[in-house]
Amino acid sequence: MSLKTKKTVDYLDTNRKKNSYLTAIMAPMGIRLSPLGVAVFCLLGVGVIYHLYAGVISSRLSAFRQKTKVDLRDVLAVSVEAAVLGGKEVKRVREANALNEQSKGKTKEGANDPMTMGDLMSHRKMFNLLKNTFPDVKVNSEEFDTVVDKTVTWSRDIPADILDKIDGGKDVPPETLTVWIDPLDATQEYTENLSKYVTTMVCVALEGKPVIGVIHQPFSGFTAWAYVGQGSNMLSRASYNFNPPKVIVSRSHSGKVQSFIHKAFGTNTTIIPAGGAGYKVLSLLKMPVTDTNPIDQADVYIHVTFIKKWDICAGTAILNAMGGHLTTLKGENIDYSGSPSNEGGLVATVSLDHKALVKRLPDLDFDKN
Repeated sequence: MSLKTKKTVDYLDTNRKKNSYLTAIMAPMGIRLSPLGVAVFCLLGVGVIYHLYAGVISSRLSAFRQKTKVDLRDVLAVSVEAAVLGGKEVKRVREANALNEQSKGKTKEGANDPMTMGDLMSHRKMFNLLKNTFPDVKVNSEEFDTVVDKTVTWSRDIPADILDKIDGGKDVPPETLTVWIDPLDATQEYTENLSKYVTTMVCVALEGKPVIGVIHQPFSGFTAWAYVGQGSNMLSRASYNFNPPKVIVSRSHSGKVQSFIHKAFGTNTTIIPAGGAGYKVLSLLKMPVTDTNPIDQADVYIHVTFIKKWDICAGTAILNAMGGHLTTLKGENIDYSGSPSNEGGLVATVSLDHKALVKRLPDLDFDKN
């Protein structure tokens, strides 16, 4: 007999003895093992275990899904921190006179579209802070850069005025949010050292509607913020003029705005040229009194040429939080999702009859403007 055959015989003999032993034990009790019965018993056991732990598993999965949501108060706090952090870079580069100015080309109106090291360094801080904190939220920036900096993290600090005015616990899925950031608004004026016009801005839109707006002035250190329906650190002024209003407009992308305004409100209308969309929104509001570079005061903000959503989203949120409006020249609300372009111009007011003002605006051919 070969060794392999001997092992097979020994294995069969061992199993025969085991079966005889089990039979000897269970025979007096009238019990016989059935493979089908064992299988059914095992399935029942699995069912009992599943029933006992299904609730625990479900609650843990639910908790995991809940963790993917973001609290809008946290988003506001991070937005403020991002704007301030970017502002520090803007100020540092300007004070070091290290602008390294380049041109991104021409605007639709033919004006130079500059970019500086201030724009780029601010973008890197703001974009990476927001993406590192909320990786599933879409962030759109005026600037583009491939540098990823994981060291830029949220301090976890929520400013006292936000804690005082805003309740936490408003959790939303990250995919419903679109963030628009302008790392340096009024770049043209920045290159001319007209620092009072310069801002950094963050806006958060929920399903296309602005809900959070932050406008930070790097050279004064002031930060305006608002959370629509919850609160803001800004107030409207005590009074505004309608007949005629003081109208603030772009100094570098004006188009045919002067004739447009005179046709709407008369030739005696005061027109204030200024840089930066963020600055123009602040000019409609009650601002802290300052002896250095006081901000202009306007009643209406009008823009008649092409503009991007990162320029105007934060201002829209802040005005909306105070019952104001920033719409197209036809009075249409702007969808802050999808394309960054807004080709319908804009008109912004607070504490005025916005619809009545829009009706006074003449028709405008944007292709010829």
